[in-house]
Amino acid sequence: MADTKREIERKFEFTKASAARRGVPDLTGTAAIAAVSDQGTVDLDAVYYDTPDHRLAADGLTLRRRTGGADAGWHLKLPVSPGVRDEIAAALSDTVPVQLAALLRSRVRGAGLEPQVRLVSSRRVSHLLDADGALLAELSTDTVRAERGEATAGWTEVEVELADGIDPRLLDAVEKAFRKAGLRVSDAPSKLARALTETEAEPGAEAGAGAGTGAEAEPAAARPAADPGDGTAGAYVLAYLREQRDALVTLDPAVRRGLPDSVHQMRVATRRLRSAFKTYRKVLDRAVTDPIGEELRFLAAELGVDRDQEVLLDRIQGHLDELPRTLLIGPVRGRLRTWNNSRRSGSRRRALAVLDSARHLALLDSLDALLAEPPLRKAAGGRAERVLPTAVLRDYERLAGRVEGALAMEAGGERDVALHEARKAAKRARYAAEAATPAVGKPAKRLGKAVKRVQTLLGDHQDSVVAREALRGLGVQAAGAGEPSFTWGVLYAREEALAERRERELPDVWAKTSEPGLRAALG
Repeated sequence: MADTKREIERKFEFTKASAARRGVPDLTGTAAIAAVSDQGTVDLDAVYYDTPDHRLAADGLTLRRRTGGADAGWHLKLPVSPGVRDEIAAALSDTVPVQLAALLRSRVRGAGLEPQVRLVSSRRVSHLLDADGALLAELSTDTVRAERGEATAGWTEVEVELADGIDPRLLDAVEKAFRKAGLRVSDAPSKLARALTETEAEPGAEAGAGAGTGAEAEPAAARPAADPGDGTAGAYVLAYLREQRDALVTLDPAVRRGLPDSVHQMRVATRRLRSAFKTYRKVLDRAVTDPIGEELRFLAAELGVDRDQEVLLDRIQGHLDELPRTLLIGPVRGRLRTWNNSRRSGSRRRALAVLDSARHLALLDSLDALLAEPPLRKAAGGRAERVLPTAVLRDYERLAGRVEGALAMEAGGERDVALHEARKAAKRARYAAEAATPAVGKPAKRLGKAVKRVQTLLGDHQDSVVAREALRGLGVQAAGAGEPSFTWGVLYAREEALAERRERELPDVWAKTSEPGLRAALG
């Protein structure tokens, strides 16, 4: 079983040989540090694995097999933010543990993981303690030797890793003390990144003290936003698609780990890709994008089984919590748990099976191929500020037709369906505006925000429609089991009233979206 911990650390290196000779300064009295306890020296031997083209290093991930020290085994480190990583550990074995390989599948695919660099380190460890003797952070001074084929490199670096729950501002205080002693924050985000750069030199060449990380080891999170290139519509659309493709790849391990909101965010990325294919059909050939769009639709639907049930459960539980006790008649919470368990059985396994499938990996490959050789149409060569607004307004007019058509209907099931279709059109118009914002600026951003308000209102209305159907089913189940169904009827009536309220609010919200000046700014 793999163990996970959040790693918050900062790496430092000596700026001059004289500073290195003096060594790490005594941090006693820095911030809350009351004592420094020497823990001795340990020898570590780590082999880092990656694809031959260093896909993991390019996105700031590291996978190593390490012996020596108290945590010998396999370690996968996933970037969270600058200086913060999640470390997932697995027991020592001869091959990459399956649970770690699964977290890397969206990046590795069929390329395979092979040993790339060996790092042999002598680590001197000290504990930074507060006045009560509690651990604040671990201070490590590593003398490192990197081996990559015949090439070698060596350096010394200092790491300070916070203990759980310690305020990250401690690292700022340590950094200030270190700067005075001739240490600076390292340019390299990891030992592997530095090793890849420094072993590119001729075998035996001396490594520089301040070597950079190398482009191949630059984390995705640290890279600049996609470059719109020559300012054409095609360049901007491709930049947007690239961001969404990267999101799919990055969110894959998050979904596997069950991280909060990861399934929702992955589904959003699939929707944005599909919407962009449709909205910008005069930029990209739909003969190529439509099949990919269908695969994205399938992925979103499979992921949605668990997510939709989670949202529905939260909604019903929330409304149940709002009821006074006098309206809670019968074993309603037990009935809700039974209902939820029956609907979610196997849904997570199903989602993981989809991510592990050859079909999913083929989808990622097809997105890579599309971005590598985009099927550009004539409009792709036009100026973005002229081509993209036309596409956005076309989606807006499509939304307008659906909203106005739904508002003209009598209340009831057909109107509910029409409002749901308007909600989907609102999502597409919003995503179109978001994609156009880097090129068009404030007009697209304003329209996107306005449409989002419509989408949110229609989304709440549709959630009410779905909840009412679920509540009706719960009432039937309760009655069939000889339980009172009164509470389910109360919740149904509340949902019905909420939906009616959203329908009454829609004309005013829509009026703000359809201001002529807002559209004219795009035209």
